[in-house]
This record gives sequence, structure tokens and C-alpha cells, in this order.
Amino acid sequence: MKIKRQSFVSAVLAIFFSAAALPAAAATDWPTRPITILVPFSPGGTVDIVARIIGQKLGAELGQSVIIDNRTGAGGTIATGILAHSNPDGHTLLAQHMGLAFNAALYEKSTFDTARDILPVAHIGTTPNVLVTNNNLSIRTVDDFIRLAKSKPGEINYGSGGIGSAGHLPMAVLESATGIRMIHVPYRGATPAMTDLVSGHIQAMLQTVPAVMPYIQAGKVRAIATSGKTRSPVLPNLPTLQEAGIRGFDYSPWYGLFAPSGTPPQVVKKLHAAVNKVLNDPETVEKLGQQGLDVQKMTREQFSEIVSRDIEKWGASIKALHLKME
Repeated sequence: MKIKRQSFVSAVLAIFFSAAALPAAAATDWPTRPITILVPFSPGGTVDIVARIIGQKLGAELGQSVIIDNRTGAGGTIATGILAHSNPDGHTLLAQHMGLAFNAALYEKSTFDTARDILPVAHIGTTPNVLVTNNNLSIRTVDDFIRLAKSKPGEINYGSGGIGSAGHLPMAVLESATGIRMIHVPYRGATPAMTDLVSGHIQAMLQTVPAVMPYIQAGKVRAIATSGKTRSPVLPNLPTLQEAGIRGFDYSPWYGLFAPSGTPPQVVKKLHAAVNKVLNDPETVEKLGQQGLDVQKMTREQFSEIVSRDIEKWGASIKALHLKME
């Protein structure tokens, strides 16, 4: 009987340790199938462009195809919600910008908690926004724009890639800083907004460099100023909003890759290393640079600190601006 009992205990322990080893083994084998990168905005927007450039090289690096899945709507919260409730096995990721931090404060009724459910994996880079106007407006400078907006309160329509997007919040801050009042027209991504800007349905946008650069180069819109602390290397002749007299205006959204919380640490580590290796590739850096993105590699811990800081910072700004979404 004693021998049988020992055999039974040994068998149970063997099963226990085998089961405990499964997650580690699965993490080591990752990825075992194609990886999906969720993009919260429509094709042609900055997040989409960045995701496709990174995804192509990342797939080659990891030995699996990468699928870009555009899930638009609600300022990016639809895609983020899908990520939050997905299987945390490293096969579903999210490409997003600083709007992730906005949404944590903007949407009171949400199916997820950004700080709790979303895991920052890898920082990709930053890019300033560009204040652009319809060519029909007879303005050339920031002063012209502010003067026009003040003379026509509530008559200038500006577009963005959605409520709470990277093109919405900075324009709200600009309104607050200058005392102008405009009408926000949200779209399901930057591309349809740009189409309406060109056609004259809206008059202005404060949008990321990659989203507006083709239209600027084609002469379809007029660039007025950039939003960063320093001038953009791809638009060196444009002044910053600070240079134009908007004191303290410094807005350069970050871009990164995220996973659902609970993703195995080994997978997160492998993914972070793979993204940073892609960011070492001169061709990738050049492509992102042509889009106006300043590539910045950093540790996952550094990126996590930035995300946490911006959730707090923009939460305070959104509260001060009395902005809320259902």
C-alpha cells in the first residue's frame, strides 16, 4: 500500500510540474501563428502608417505574418477594448498613440481600465502635429488664423480622426490657450477628415505629420505651423506654435505597441526586443523619418512610465477643459 501511495503522489507531482511548465514552454515557442496588430483608425492615418511599416519588418523578424486590422470608432476605444478582452498570448497587439492616455479620462463608461488592462510593450517614436487649413482661407500665419477664428466665433470647423484623437485634444488646448471658439467635426480616422478639408467642408486640422504630409506636398492644403518644441526636420521652414506666440504649446504624440495585461513576461520581453531590433534597421528608420516620425528606442519600463505620466497629465487637462464622452 505504501508503494502504491508513493507512486500516486509521484504521478500527481509529475502532472503538476508538467502543467506548470506549459505556459513557459508556450511563451518560448511564441509566436505560433500570425500576429494581429489592431489599429484604432482608418487606413492612411499616422497610426496605420506606423503599424504597417513596423509590422512588415516585425513579421520577418519573428517568422510569422503580421495582419493589420483597422477597428475604427470612439476615438480608439473600440480597438483598445478588443485588445483588453483578447487572449493575452502575444498574438493580438495594438498600435496606438498618445490618444490612449486621453481616452483613460475621456470615457467614463468603458469596458476596460487602461492602466490595469493595457500593457505598454515598446515605444516607437514621436511626431509633432501640423496646423493645416483649406486653401480657400486667405491666411498664411498663426496670427492670421487666430484673428480669423476670433472674428468668426463658432464658424470655423476643424476636423480630427475622432473624439479624443491626437488631432482633437491639442486643438481643444489651442482653443483654451488663445480664447478662440471653433466647431469640432470628428471623423472615423484622419483620411476622411483630410478629404473634407481639401474639398472645403471643414476649414482646419491640427494633425500629425505623416497624415498631412502628402497633402502638403501636393499643395492641396496650407501648412501654418507645427506643434512640437522644436521645428520638424521634414518641415524646417514652418515655425512652431510656440515661436508664433502660443506660449508653452508643446505637443508631440508618442507611438507605441501594446499587449493585453497578463501576457507572459517572456513573450513581452521577446516582442520588445524584436521591435527594438526593427527600429535598428536603417530602412525602417528612414521610412518612419520620411513620415516625420522621430524614432526613439527605450526600455519597456521607460515607456510604461511615460504612459502612466500622460494618463495623469492629460486626465488633469481634460478635467480642466470639462471634456467628457459617454
